Amino acid sequence: MPNRRRKREPDDGGAAAAAAGAGRAGGDESKRDLDLRITNILAEYHAPRPTRRALPLLELNGRLLAEEDEEGEAEVVSPLTAPAPALPVVVVDGRPSKRRVVAGGGGGGDEASPYQRRLWVKDRSSEWWELRSSPGYPEAEFLREFRMGRATFGMVCDALGAAVAKEDTALRAAIPVRQRVAVCVWRLATGEPLRLVSKRFGIGISTCHKLVLEVCAAIRSILMPRFLRWPDRGSAAAAAVKAGFEASSGVPDVVGAMYTTHIPIIAPKVHVASYFNRRHTERNQKTSYSITLQGVVGPDAAFTDVCIGWPGSLADDQVLDKSALQQRAAAGMMEGSWVVGGASYPLTDWCLVPYTHQNLTWTQHAFNEKVADLRGVAVDAFSRLKSRWACLQKRTEVKLQDLPVVLGACCVLHNICEARGEAMPPELRVEVEDDLAVLDNPVRSDAAAKARDKIAHNLLHRGLAGTAFF
Repeated sequence: MPNRRRKREPDDGGAAAAAAGAGRAGGDESKRDLDLRITNILAEYHAPRPTRRALPLLELNGRLLAEEDEEGEAEVVSPLTAPAPALPVVVVDGRPSKRRVVAGGGGGGDEASPYQRRLWVKDRSSEWWELRSSPGYPEAEFLREFRMGRATFGMVCDALGAAVAKEDTALRAAIPVRQRVAVCVWRLATGEPLRLVSKRFGIGISTCHKLVLEVCAAIRSILMPRFLRWPDRGSAAAAAVKAGFEASSGVPDVVGAMYTTHIPIIAPKVHVASYFNRRHTERNQKTSYSITLQGVVGPDAAFTDVCIGWPGSLADDQVLDKSALQQRAAAGMMEGSWVVGGASYPLTDWCLVPYTHQNLTWTQHAFNEKVADLRGVAVDAFSRLKSRWACLQKRTEVKLQDLPVVLGACCVLHNICEARGEAMPPELRVEVEDDLAVLDNPVRSDAAAKARDKIAHNLLHRGLAGTAFF
């Protein structure tokens, strides 16, 4: 095939060459502009900057937050800028405020850690307690509020000091022993919610709850063996108790008067039916749950034995069968002694109760009067117990498993107040309200029935029965 070549046109070729030359010239100019901008940027980057003094972070924060703001916020200056005391205290015009405390980092060595922590601590006012702990506070007001005088309160604090005292830490000072005991006593005496108790004493709610349980546990372990003891058979204490009861009633060999009361509780999450109190529910027309408190008292209205914590659905005789008093009697430790109870208890070889059948004789009427007088000692003791410690009068925030410790502490403090002659303010007096059920078969021992008849006969013929039944 013939080689066909395209003919060149001289005019068109020259125009194309000119256009190409113009494009190369424009590209060279754009490149020069770009190089110029890059040179300027590099010149600015390598230009010397103004020198700045490096400040540590905590020093900078210390300078920025050293002054108090309008809302009462203040900060302790960092240890890097100024020396701070071991226990910094920030006072903001006497108003409760938050403060920032700078604490050292982890590690317990002697060298100071370069890392510091800032902790927020709420500044609470303890002015209320400081006023009452001052020597100039009236003794009568202290007795009315804490149910005991200063001397008795000081004795309790001295006895519990070693058990409840704490050491100071790097973050805060420990709560003093007297304030710890006062928190517990005030909580038991008034039954106030923990929220209000914590505000009075200037401590946290959780700390307040913990203090109450710690002090109650210390009372049970340290003071209960000293102030709540059963008089052993044949001991001088047992002889004194028997002499006291016989002098007031004429009934011989009585070592105690027994009574069982109910303490209201919040409905538990488990075994609810066991704690349901049917008698209180019917009387008050309101669903009630409770636990039982069985106590034996001496002629001085002080407790010598307590049984705490059984469900409120149990009758008095069922609680007695489960108590340590029944175990003591089964071991033969109650031989030759009587514990006087009401009609809700059975007649046994050691438990003396009134006659409950119909058509009583004069002798039996006279005996029931004397038993009622003896039982009245126990009723009065429980009335004073609930009057002195108002936490027993209403449902409490204490957990069910912790209630026996708290109730035991109330009984011990009651004995201490009675032994030291602490007066009960009349306006605080309350009466116990427990419905007593009469047993269908109250006699469990024929020998005990004969012994009861003999005691009733002697009371009438010795002129000790009285004349109220005529």
